[in-house]
Amino acid sequence: MLKIVTVPHPVLSSEAETVAVFDGSISKLIREMAETLNDQIDPEGVGLAAPQVGISKAIFIIKPKEKGKPKAFINPRILESEVAIEEKETGKKKKKGKKRIKLEGCLSIGRIWGTVKRNNKILLEYQDQKGVKKKGWFLGFEAVIIQHEVDHLKGVLFTQRVLEQGGSLYEEKDGELKKMKY
Repeated sequence: MLKIVTVPHPVLSSEAETVAVFDGSISKLIREMAETLNDQIDPEGVGLAAPQVGISKAIFIIKPKEKGKPKAFINPRILESEVAIEEKETGKKKKKGKKRIKLEGCLSIGRIWGTVKRNNKILLEYQDQKGVKKKGWFLGFEAVIIQHEVDHLKGVLFTQRVLEQGGSLYEEKDGELKKMKY
């Protein structure tokens, strides 16, 4: 199993290197990342980027459902990002969706949580383990996880997003969240 690195490890604040060669070492890394993510219990993880295991490669995996199988993304780029429109019957008007604001955490920043505004609909271009280019729309929780992991590949931590957006950070102590002063 791989070791998850924590702040202030320099790989977490550096842009990850593009994957150029798709060979057995990439498949092995993804398998080991999946094993590492599946072993996370307190807290559970829903995504893991290669920089979080000390490897500067543009790779991440997501596992939005507890019993789901992790899915790998290599050399990802968000092409479009928007607030999904939720069509609700309100007479003749359609109500627009809102940016998703939920508490985020990170396996590389233990016991810290924060409010991050993320779009709930993204168009992502990426490669699979064999190097095949793919493109697809992701919605809701999957879109949020992907944005968090793409940030990791750019050397940006969720705590930076919280501060940029004027949000709040919370520290978990004895099972309770306490607002941090900064």
